[in-house]
Amino acid sequence: MSNNLEQLDAFRDDVRQFFSSSYPKSVLDKIASGQRLEKSDQILSQQALNAKGWLGVGWPKEDGGTGWSPAERYIFDQELDLAGAAPIIPMSVIYIGPILCAFGTEQQKKHWLSGILESRDFWAQGYSEPESGSDLASLRLSAVRDGDDYVINGTKIWTSGAHWANWIFCLTRTSREARKQDGISMICVPMDVPGVTVHPIPLIDGSAELNRVEFDNVRVPANYRIGDEGRGWYYANVLLKNERLSYAHIGAKRRDIARLKTRLSAWPQNAERAALTHRLATIEARLDVVEAAILRVLGSDMEMATAAFLKIACTECAQAITALAVDIAGPDRAAMLDRSKAGWADAAPLVPPASAIAPQSYFFERAQTIYGGSTEVQKNIMWRAISG
Repeated sequence: MSNNLEQLDAFRDDVRQFFSSSYPKSVLDKIASGQRLEKSDQILSQQALNAKGWLGVGWPKEDGGTGWSPAERYIFDQELDLAGAAPIIPMSVIYIGPILCAFGTEQQKKHWLSGILESRDFWAQGYSEPESGSDLASLRLSAVRDGDDYVINGTKIWTSGAHWANWIFCLTRTSREARKQDGISMICVPMDVPGVTVHPIPLIDGSAELNRVEFDNVRVPANYRIGDEGRGWYYANVLLKNERLSYAHIGAKRRDIARLKTRLSAWPQNAERAALTHRLATIEARLDVVEAAILRVLGSDMEMATAAFLKIACTECAQAITALAVDIAGPDRAAMLDRSKAGWADAAPLVPPASAIAPQSYFFERAQTIYGGSTEVQKNIMWRAISG
């Protein structure tokens, strides 16, 4: 690592000071109360980070990013989670931002990177499609070249944040090759052009973060394609490697474990408390192993198999924490409550807010082992690496 321990300690202190004194208190209060954030809250959060020069995490300094070392980035992610701040919405900053920095033209970088940093642009990720499941390479969204434009037709689904986004980056099929991973290109599409329709998908946890996005003869300039035509699968795998490690959130998991310990400490000493305490200790030990594995690969050119292992470990750990939270809530867990407004917990005054949130978090986290490449896909990646 390029930083010595004294520098890293000073950096950690700086990050903690920022979140305690310069980060929007309204956002912290909403999160602490269990209220769902609106787009305006995310903008407040991003503007505060950008004013400090801390929004473009993972970007080179010359492109407006932080230029942090891997150790500094890890510390920042931890302290953001521990402070209870809003996670950075990944689609713009963590997914498409680094791809633009690495493979975009100077015109594309000038066009899009500043919009991300200034919170003028929110992006969605157009990967999954109906009937494709986890076989991303079978995508059928077509992009047919017509002079200086592409004409796009098809559907994307499970598209996070498409209802907030004004841009979407899509994997499209620009040609049909013998190998289905070939002939795929990455093309950016404005969400307000004719032919783009967004259909929200209500979720079992009461939120509506996912969407189906339809493209009906959508025409976009050819210079909205990132990199070379037919190289989209390569760019997608670079992005997916970043995406899979973005699920780590070690700080958030440690924060949640600490809260569960506090809740368990109020229980009477009995066999049920002992069993739940043992489960909690097991999860914490697993988290220690995961964090050690992440620290070992910080700053390295991480192999896809390593990213796959960490994706499995981090997402299964998150699910184990939420499952335990539901069991600790016990009879206090409530039906799905509308958390979109302040005072949402008044709808169930006899239920502690943490217990009311527990089942919603449990249901939401079920998707973690599916999106970004299902656990089964990750195991296939690992097996191919092991078997050679």
